[in-house]
Amino acid sequence: MHALDVLGDPVRRRILELLADAGELSAGELGESVQEEFGISQPAVSQHLRVLRDHGFTQVRPEGRRRLYSLDARGPQEAEQWLSAFERFWLPPLDALGTELARGRRERRLAAERAQDPDPTTASPPPSKEA
Repeated sequence: MHALDVLGDPVRRRILELLADAGELSAGELGESVQEEFGISQPAVSQHLRVLRDHGFTQVRPEGRRRLYSLDARGPQEAEQWLSAFERFWLPPLDALGTELARGRRERRLAAERAQDPDPTTASPPPSKEA
Protein backbone atom coordinates (compact mmCIF):
# COMPACT_ATOMS: atom_id res chain seq x y z
CA MET A 1 0.00 0.00 0.00
CA HIS A 2 1.34 3.41 -0.96
CA ALA A 3 1.51 6.26 1.56
CA LEU A 4 -1.17 8.15 -0.34
CA ASP A 5 -3.46 5.10 -0.18
CA VAL A 6 -3.03 5.17 3.58
CA LEU A 7 -3.96 8.87 3.63
CA GLY A 8 -6.89 8.31 1.28
CA ASP A 9 -9.09 6.97 4.06
CA PRO A 10 -10.90 9.64 6.12
CA VAL A 11 -10.77 7.54 9.31
CA ARG A 12 -6.98 7.23 9.09
CA ARG A 13 -6.62 10.93 8.31
CA ARG A 14 -8.72 11.74 11.38
CA ILE A 15 -6.59 9.49 13.57
CA LEU A 16 -3.49 11.31 12.34
CA GLU A 17 -5.14 14.68 13.04
CA LEU A 18 -5.99 13.59 16.58
CA LEU A 19 -2.41 12.45 17.16
CA ALA A 20 -1.01 15.66 15.68
CA ASP A 21 -3.10 17.68 18.15
CA ALA A 22 -2.54 15.53 21.22
CA GLY A 23 0.94 14.15 20.64
CA GLU A 24 0.14 10.75 22.10
CA LEU A 25 -3.14 8.93 22.71
CA SER A 26 -4.09 5.46 23.82
CA ALA A 27 -5.78 3.08 21.43
CA GLY A 28 -8.88 3.36 23.61
CA GLU A 29 -8.95 7.16 23.41
CA LEU A 30 -8.52 7.06 19.64
CA GLY A 31 -11.16 4.36 19.39
CA GLU A 32 -13.73 6.34 21.39
CA SER A 33 -13.26 9.44 19.29
CA VAL A 34 -13.24 7.71 15.91
CA GLN A 35 -16.08 5.33 16.76
CA GLU A 36 -18.27 8.25 17.79
CA GLU A 37 -17.37 10.35 14.76
CA PHE A 38 -17.54 7.65 12.07
CA GLY A 39 -19.83 5.07 13.65
CA ILE A 40 -17.39 2.18 13.24
CA SER A 41 -16.54 -0.69 15.57
CA GLN A 42 -13.48 -1.02 17.81
CA PRO A 43 -12.09 -3.85 15.61
CA ALA A 44 -12.35 -1.52 12.59
CA VAL A 45 -10.45 1.19 14.50
CA SER A 46 -7.81 -1.39 15.40
CA GLN A 47 -7.41 -2.28 11.72
CA HIS A 48 -6.88 1.39 10.82
CA LEU A 49 -4.33 1.74 13.61
CA ARG A 50 -2.50 -1.34 12.32
CA VAL A 51 -2.39 0.07 8.77
CA LEU A 52 -1.01 3.37 10.08
CA ARG A 53 1.60 1.57 12.19
CA ASP A 54 2.62 -0.88 9.44
CA HIS A 55 3.13 1.92 6.92
CA GLY A 56 5.19 4.19 9.15
CA PHE A 57 2.60 6.81 10.06
CA THR A 58 2.37 5.95 13.75
CA GLN A 59 4.45 4.43 16.48
CA VAL A 60 3.09 2.43 19.37
CA ARG A 61 4.56 1.90 22.79
CA PRO A 62 3.16 -0.33 25.49
CA GLU A 63 2.43 1.15 28.89
CA GLY A 64 1.06 -1.58 31.11
CA ARG A 65 -2.08 -2.85 29.39
CA ARG A 66 -2.45 0.26 27.27
CA ARG A 67 -0.97 0.94 23.84
CA LEU A 68 0.01 4.55 23.29
CA TYR A 69 0.12 5.84 19.73
CA SER A 70 2.07 8.81 18.40
CA LEU A 71 3.00 10.12 14.97
CA ASP A 72 5.95 8.70 13.07
CA ALA A 73 7.60 10.84 10.38
CA ARG A 74 8.37 7.98 7.96
CA GLY A 75 4.92 7.76 6.35
CA PRO A 76 4.46 11.47 5.72
CA GLN A 77 8.01 11.66 4.35
CA GLU A 78 7.20 8.94 1.81
CA ALA A 79 4.08 10.87 0.73
CA GLU A 80 6.10 14.09 0.51
CA GLN A 81 8.78 12.43 -1.63
CA TRP A 82 6.17 11.18 -4.07
CA LEU A 83 4.39 14.54 -4.22
CA SER A 84 7.64 16.50 -4.70
CA ALA A 85 7.72 15.41 -8.36
CA PHE A 86 4.58 17.52 -8.88
CA GLU A 87 5.69 20.67 -7.05
CA ARG A 88 6.38 22.43 -10.34
CA PHE A 89 2.63 22.53 -10.92
CA TRP A 90 1.67 24.33 -7.72
CA LEU A 91 4.76 26.15 -6.45
CA PRO A 92 4.87 28.88 -9.15
CA PRO A 93 1.17 29.76 -8.70
CA LEU A 94 1.65 29.80 -4.92
CA ASP A 95 4.68 32.07 -5.31
CA ALA A 96 2.64 34.37 -7.56
CA LEU A 97 -0.15 34.42 -4.98
CA GLY A 98 2.38 35.35 -2.28
CA THR A 99 3.63 38.20 -4.45
CA GLU A 100 0.10 39.49 -5.03
CA LEU A 101 -0.73 39.29 -1.32
CA ALA A 102 2.43 41.22 -0.45
CA ARG A 103 1.61 43.81 -3.12
CA GLY A 104 -1.90 44.24 -1.68
CA ARG A 105 -0.53 44.68 1.87
CA ARG A 106 1.96 47.28 0.60
CA GLU A 107 -0.75 49.19 -1.28
CA ARG A 108 -3.01 49.22 1.80
CA ARG A 109 -0.14 50.41 3.99
CA LEU A 110 0.73 53.20 1.56
CA ALA A 111 -2.93 54.22 1.26
CA ALA A 112 -3.20 54.38 5.05
CA GLU A 113 -0.05 56.53 5.23
CA ARG A 114 -1.44 58.89 2.56
CA ALA A 115 -4.74 59.12 4.45
CA GLN A 116 -2.92 60.21 7.60
CA ASP A 117 -0.98 62.93 5.77
CA PRO A 118 -2.82 63.86 2.56
CA ASP A 119 -0.31 66.60 1.57
CA PRO A 120 3.26 65.48 2.24
CA THR A 121 4.61 68.96 1.30
CA THR A 122 2.98 70.45 4.41
CA ALA A 123 4.44 67.90 6.75
CA SER A 124 6.94 69.27 9.19
CA PRO A 125 10.52 68.22 8.56
CA PRO A 126 11.97 65.52 10.74
CA PRO A 127 13.65 66.84 13.89
CA SER A 128 17.34 67.53 13.46
CA LYS A 129 19.80 65.48 15.42
CA GLU A 130 22.12 67.75 17.32
CA ALA A 131 25.36 66.29 18.57
